[in-house]
Amino acid sequence: MPWLWNVLAVIAAYLIGSLSFAVIVTRAMGLTDPRTYGSKNPGATNVLRSGNRTAALFTLLLDALKGFLPVLAVRLLGFGEGVAAAVGLAAFVGHLFPVFFRFHGGKGVATAMGVLLGLNPLLGAATLVTWAVIAFFFRYASLASLVAALFAPLFQFLFWGGGAAGVAVIVMSLLLVWRHAGNISKLLAGTESRIGGKDPQAAGDARANHRHPKRSHTP
Repeated sequence: MPWLWNVLAVIAAYLIGSLSFAVIVTRAMGLTDPRTYGSKNPGATNVLRSGNRTAALFTLLLDALKGFLPVLAVRLLGFGEGVAAAVGLAAFVGHLFPVFFRFHGGKGVATAMGVLLGLNPLLGAATLVTWAVIAFFFRYASLASLVAALFAPLFQFLFWGGGAAGVAVIVMSLLLVWRHAGNISKLLAGTESRIGGKDPQAAGDARANHRHPKRSHTP
């Protein structure tokens, strides 16, 4: 029953996507939960507001890998493009609505980038460069993400056509824009935080944890 393996692959990808590494990493490092400060988004950009670049980097890489590895795995196992696209989309949706964290997830930028790199490395690279250019010149992660989300489908259909991958790219782009609705309002109002801006509460908690690490008490 080939269809059963397809379904199991999609479910597994969703469960992997549901691992909210922003929460997992900050807990492991004794930092403040990113859902309690800044944008309250469990993602690398918000973790960076704690002032801990290492935590933000780990979050970024792990969030990207959970989108990339499931797609890579099904492709190496010989599944078709349709399954690979469905698996990538499932991992992305898992990040947005993680079953392990009461369906309160992030915005999915890093995970979407990982999915694109898995589906088509050239598409992923082009989208990543787009994000980097906008982020470098304007210093807004949200603006860079929105522009990249708009250009990804354009790149896909202009150079590689539609198909299952094209559908997955469009759906992810629409969800990314939707998840950034609040950021769009802040950008228009001129109140959006720039990349590297720190949240005073989170940064203060991080310093306190560094100076006074928690000790385990043995009976």
